[in-house]
Amino acid sequence: MAILYRSKTEIEGIRRAGQVVMEILAVLREAVRPGVTTGELDAIAARELARREARSNFKGYVPRKGIPPFPGVICASVNDEIVHGIPGRRVLQEGDIIAVDFGAIVDGWHGDSAVTLPVGAVTAEAERLLTVTREALWRGIAQVRPGNRVSDISKAVQGYVEGQGCAVVRQYVGHGIGRALHEEPSVPNYFDPDPRVPDPRLRPGMVICIEPMVNLGAADTRELRDHWTVATADGSLSAHFEHTVAVTSGEPDVLTAHVASPAA
Repeated sequence: MAILYRSKTEIEGIRRAGQVVMEILAVLREAVRPGVTTGELDAIAARELARREARSNFKGYVPRKGIPPFPGVICASVNDEIVHGIPGRRVLQEGDIIAVDFGAIVDGWHGDSAVTLPVGAVTAEAERLLTVTREALWRGIAQVRPGNRVSDISKAVQGYVEGQGCAVVRQYVGHGIGRALHEEPSVPNYFDPDPRVPDPRLRPGMVICIEPMVNLGAADTRELRDHWTVATADGSLSAHFEHTVAVTSGEPDVLTAHVASPAA
């Protein structure tokens, strides 16, 4: 699949989808508290999508043959779960952290973002993980400039995370986005020096999702029996932050810029 370069009008379409994503993430942020279930959060997201006449790009998604369709409109990954947690009966407890990954389709355009939230008061260690992962995202976004390469994003994320004593997940990466949820190019959070690995140059019109997934322990992962949820192999905490970003002739344009909430 070739990399697509979007016009300004098309980028505005993606921005509209991104703004719906961020409006609903702001609602979910307010709903996260001890005692709520991940299924209740999913129901809130579904309700808010319907209110805005938007569609989920997660529910029913099948990444490859033999995998059951994803059943939720959010991915709800708690504590040692890294990504793709299936929302359901799990009750959030004081001190948990929950990564909420969420997307929407508006007029055929896709938006995608993720945030990891504390549930009540969390440990200093968990708070540090959230801070490191959030900062890694913004350091990656700072590299979204014409003439740079995807690897400049990867190096910025990896260098910062590992410098803080944490580990970058390697099995799951960022991606292009537009008329489909996942488009070219892949945007790894680590640098692979193999010259055979594609490393496209960033050009105006490219729209990508940058999404560091960071573990307090080792980078190794394990897939749970539901074929979706991915957790840390060593049981350590993990965090995930994501923004949809357009390459311009100058500064990066964050299409999922925050609405109704100043925090990352």
